[in-house]
Amino acid sequence: MIVTAIELSDFDVDEERGFLPALDPLTALPGPYAVWDEIAAGLPKSLRMGRGRRHVKDIPPLDPADLRDGPELERAMLLLSYLAHGYLNDSDPPTQVLPANIAVPWYAVATRLGRPPILSYASHQLHNWGRYDAQGSLELENLVRLQDFYGGMDDDWFVMVHVAIEAAAGPGLRAMVEAQDAVELADNDRLAAALSEVAASLTAMHSVLSRMPERCEPFIYYHRVRQFLFGWANNPAYPNGLVYEGVVEYNGVPQLFSGETGAQSAIIPFLDAALGISDQDDPLRDFMLSLRAYIPPRHRAFINEIGPRVDLRKFVLTKRYAPVLSTYNACIAAMHEFRELHLRYAASYVHRQGQLSDANSTETGTGGTPFMRYLKRHLDNVAEHAIA
Repeated sequence: MIVTAIELSDFDVDEERGFLPALDPLTALPGPYAVWDEIAAGLPKSLRMGRGRRHVKDIPPLDPADLRDGPELERAMLLLSYLAHGYLNDSDPPTQVLPANIAVPWYAVATRLGRPPILSYASHQLHNWGRYDAQGSLELENLVRLQDFYGGMDDDWFVMVHVAIEAAAGPGLRAMVEAQDAVELADNDRLAAALSEVAASLTAMHSVLSRMPERCEPFIYYHRVRQFLFGWANNPAYPNGLVYEGVVEYNGVPQLFSGETGAQSAIIPFLDAALGISDQDDPLRDFMLSLRAYIPPRHRAFINEIGPRVDLRKFVLTKRYAPVLSTYNACIAAMHEFRELHLRYAASYVHRQGQLSDANSTETGTGGTPFMRYLKRHLDNVAEHAIA
């Protein structure tokens, strides 16, 4: 008997799109907030000419209270995040104070969304895309980025690859919940079929990720894209954090938030929890757990509540039904392959580049952790979960 019936929509998870919004993101805000759209649209040219900070100073101090929850609020978070990071990074080193005309509405919008006021994966990727063909699929060639910094092929491709990975993960998330249901029913054949779908979804994710070098060069990514993604935590360019001018709740105290990183995607944490992949006990594990504060609250709940709702790995180990063992191991192998490719990209796109500024470290990820030291260890840990 199934103990808990799961409605994916209760967690803002779509059966086909996964953690991407069920409706395509808005491309414009209503009424007086349209000025944010207008100023953000001119941001790339202003940044290229070194006028980004002056450009952003023209933003009127708007109160976001009239924005509706959902797409409007997410659009506002996207625009304010880009305007803020553009303002801060229009010099090297970045400025240490964010003016009130951005900081105050940004804090208000972020608080309503349950996330910190910083550019995070949810804004940079999940709500930053559209489709050339509104009736077409969410494949790379049909995706367009809504907001950027400098702009250009490499910058847009980097984001769109992640959006396409999220779309490819959707069927796997649905199948994993079906696999959990099969465990509760002790239905081995249904479990094997569901795990086969999860493995296929992971393989599709890898296929999308493998296309990153097609239109995103490591040198350009590192020197023109990455600088805008850093946060204030563990960042030598922000030794004391960032001051959010005018935000009463912070009382002038500098804040330390982690920057945008793919580790803020809910896909891998959810699948790890569901497959019973235990974490390595090291600083990267603690850092990864801290990043859940940047994941949308309902996605966070999906990881924490649905991921471990059944002990799938124990069931597989206990029953040792050959088709289930095979498909479970296929999931582990596909997860390992995906993360191995990510590790190779971390080396080529970041670690091997030439650091020119403290604000763009080759040793520290955009989230603020010394990633290379631990990624290989965590990769080996995944492989160790295959069942003989």
